[in-house]
Amino acid sequence: MPIKGQILTNPDTGDIYEFLETAKDTDGQRVTLKLALKSKGELVPNHFHALQDEHFEVVSGRLTLWLDGKLQILTPGEKITLPKNKPHNHYNADDETVVFIQSVTPALDFDYLLENIIGLTMDGKMPNGKAGLIQELVTLKYLDSNSYLASIPQGPQKFLMNLVGPIGRLFGYRAIYRKYSDIEK
Repeated sequence: MPIKGQILTNPDTGDIYEFLETAKDTDGQRVTLKLALKSKGELVPNHFHALQDEHFEVVSGRLTLWLDGKLQILTPGEKITLPKNKPHNHYNADDETVVFIQSVTPALDFDYLLENIIGLTMDGKMPNGKAGLIQELVTLKYLDSNSYLASIPQGPQKFLMNLVGPIGRLFGYRAIYRKYSDIEK
């Protein structure tokens, strides 16, 4: 279970995620993290969240954002909110580590998702940040924190997750694994 003060380190990249507030701490209102991204480049494809807004405040370094088809650079002290249903991405494009505060509202199960991503990476099941198609579709199907790829229409994504997701669960795939969290989805 994610807890305030918990620090997760991605063994592949050295990126550090610290929980400042969990869903439990805020009665589901938000999850707040302090991130230190050492890795350079996009960690995930361009995407959007169907139900959640993301708020960012840069502490040090430079945070690159892709929003509305344009790149923006945030520097220390700058803030931005990325609204739900708006395709975006955020990453470190520099050699210097970027440190920022990220809040996701409402929380839903975002903190559990992060715990599981790091757990799967530590177990070698997400080489280079890629979980594999079946794992991705099971995650999309069973997470409350619905996210979609920006480059593929939502309809085909929903069709595939509804078709493949239940089959993947039969083979032991989960969106949230009890091994990494105190729940299973």
